[in-house]
Amino acid sequence: MAGGGFSVSSSAGTEFEAKITPIVIISCIMAATGGLMFGYDVGISGGVTSMDDFLREFFPAVLRRKQQDKESNYCKYDDQGLQLFTSSLYLAGLTATFFASYTTRRLGRRLTMLIAGVFFIVGVIFNGAAQNLAMLIVGRILLGCGVGFANQAVPLFLSEIAPTRIRGGLNILFQLNVTIGILFANLVNSGTSKIHPWGWRLSLSLAGIPAGMLTLGALFVTDTPNSLIERGRLDEGKAVLKRIRGTDNVEPEFNEIVEASRIAQEVKHPFRNLLQRRNRPQLVIAVLLQIFQQFTGINAIMFYAPVLFNTLGFKSDASLYSAVITGAVNVVSTLVSVYCVDRVGRRVLLLEAGVQMFLSQVVIAVVLGIKVTDRSDNLGHGWAVLVVVMVCTYVASFAWSWGPLGWLIPSETFPLETRSAGQSVTVCVNLLFTFLIAQAFLSMLCHLKYAIFIFFSAWVLVMSVFVLFFLPETKNVPIEEMTEKVWKQHWFWKRYMDHDNHHVVNGKNNTINNAAV
Repeated sequence: MAGGGFSVSSSAGTEFEAKITPIVIISCIMAATGGLMFGYDVGISGGVTSMDDFLREFFPAVLRRKQQDKESNYCKYDDQGLQLFTSSLYLAGLTATFFASYTTRRLGRRLTMLIAGVFFIVGVIFNGAAQNLAMLIVGRILLGCGVGFANQAVPLFLSEIAPTRIRGGLNILFQLNVTIGILFANLVNSGTSKIHPWGWRLSLSLAGIPAGMLTLGALFVTDTPNSLIERGRLDEGKAVLKRIRGTDNVEPEFNEIVEASRIAQEVKHPFRNLLQRRNRPQLVIAVLLQIFQQFTGINAIMFYAPVLFNTLGFKSDASLYSAVITGAVNVVSTLVSVYCVDRVGRRVLLLEAGVQMFLSQVVIAVVLGIKVTDRSDNLGHGWAVLVVVMVCTYVASFAWSWGPLGWLIPSETFPLETRSAGQSVTVCVNLLFTFLIAQAFLSMLCHLKYAIFIFFSAWVLVMSVFVLFFLPETKNVPIEEMTEKVWKQHWFWKRYMDHDNHHVVNGKNNTINNAAV
């Protein structure tokens, strides 16, 4: 969800002439399969790691603990190797992001998506054919490299190829596909769990479907006009712009892209610029949003939903079905965000979700504290239904708030000269904390037990207070006017803008004085 280039929108809020052409729709659908692949990789690991056949092959110690009554219910799955299987993907994605930023800028968005597709396919082959733990981890690392490249190129591709009036909807298409990928993975797991002893291989191998779709799509789609112009291919860029907009009247948009490219190329040290005082509010908010997004606990629940439900005493089939239910809630609630984000605003969604997530996690913690002990996991039907309902309530509130908005807000607040660097930092911080949570969650569950939900609910309280006092509303504010309309009006962040403005004014006065002399 980052980009290694620049984007352009009309500086005066003018609508450029553009039709919604078939080539745009097809290109966006093909590109968004990168989100499908990411979601499938997120969702598949939890179901696979709850399958006895998979554990017997790679983690026999975990299987023995699972089958014995001696071990605490909360500690059955506490294994660093098992957590590394899940988390290695995100560490690889973090590393790959640095290379993907370069290829997105130098080779273009299309070629970067093609590289991602190749990584995905090779990773799927390694995972599906894995004979030992090393082969399994290598496969996950290759998938992680694909995630790093796809998450860098696909959202940028979507935002650049789409006409302005549907850009927001098409951008959230990537996030929507992530949730669909998670749901698809949960449905696959619920079926393959009944196929012995190789059902887990089928689960991991079916990731080849979205991987193949992304690779084929990258072969046939056109690169974006922005990318072509950025690399000096102006005539080709104009021709592509005419084709995707369905009109010959593209001169105003073409000139604006050329100007945006010129300005972006004048920025020699975007990461250094990012640290300047005037850019500090955007940087602080972008970094904290990524940290907070992970400390909602969402990825812990989405990675390990079947394992978590198993721990709570659900039988294997029931745990996978419960994970399917939460996956479906995730998809539907993301659609709520698409509808509401530009109507009610970012802050309202985040604050409402904060209350909903906090209460649902507290209820889960209380139920587990009373009903699930180290040795007894008999929740009972009524309590089990309540836990699933509360998990769904929690997932729903996340999916219409911190899920898409954790990415949307940073992408619309960075100024042009630091947008590429800012988005790279955003992705890196997100993947780093995704890795940390994925690697630590099962161990935390073992040591904290039901209090793991109290831990995450405390963080939800912290982030809601931050949103209340420090996150300005960016609804319906053009990116170019963000400084004047948002940062300079905010009670806390305006001091950073005033300081910068002071120097600008002094600089202008000195120029005027020198000219007069």
